[in-house]
Amino acid sequence: MRLLLTTILILMFAAIGEQFCPWWIIAVVSFIFGFITDLQKGRAFLAGFFGIGIFWLIAALCRDIANHHILSQKMAVIFHLPHYSLFILVTVLIGAIVGGLSALSGIMLRKVL
Repeated sequence: MRLLLTTILILMFAAIGEQFCPWWIIAVVSFIFGFITDLQKGRAFLAGFFGIGIFWLIAALCRDIANHHILSQKMAVIFHLPHYSLFILVTVLIGAIVGGLSALSGIMLRKVL
């Protein structure tokens, strides 16, 4: 239950933070929630991973659908990907890993202190 709640809170605060701050605010949000919550290391990583991953998936799809996949198709060609959806998947995976590692760093700093 705490894992789901932490995931939803990370998703919500990352969405709010991205409206006013640079893209790397996702790492700060995940780190803070990793530090605040008392989850195990693996669960903290999963909360950050899925929270930021779902947020970036929604954000990427909203922006991609709005411009009729033009930018993602051109970026897929630049990176030699066979389909533009793979570019979106790679983007989401990078964001999710950043979120997961940030939450893991937060929980590990809490354990040290």
